[in-house]
Amino acid sequence: MSEKTFTQRVVEVIKNIPRGKVATYGQLAAMAGNPRGARQVVRVLVAKSGKEGLPWHRVINGKGTISLTGAGFDEQKALLTAEGVAADERGAIDLEKYQWRPAENVSP
Repeated sequence: MSEKTFTQRVVEVIKNIPRGKVATYGQLAAMAGNPRGARQVVRVLVAKSGKEGLPWHRVINGKGTISLTGAGFDEQKALLTAEGVAADERGAIDLEKYQWRPAENVSP
């Protein structure tokens, strides 16, 4: 059996983010085995969100804010709000309250 690629591990970790929680690009990269791979996580989200049915809206930047602008910002904020995640007008989210912290690292 072949070893999973970084992309496959990222997809699996993203699928595990629970409703009402968020994770950062860097957090997901580290959980998938590449702590410096935050930009690769962005690429995975762009390429795979629709095809894999990923909860892309639960992924935010390391500053705790929504990175998207325009309609994407509005859609992400609305989806998070519907799950009970509060974001202010700038898209800032309280990481202390909403960041996903799995009891043990997900092993994709």
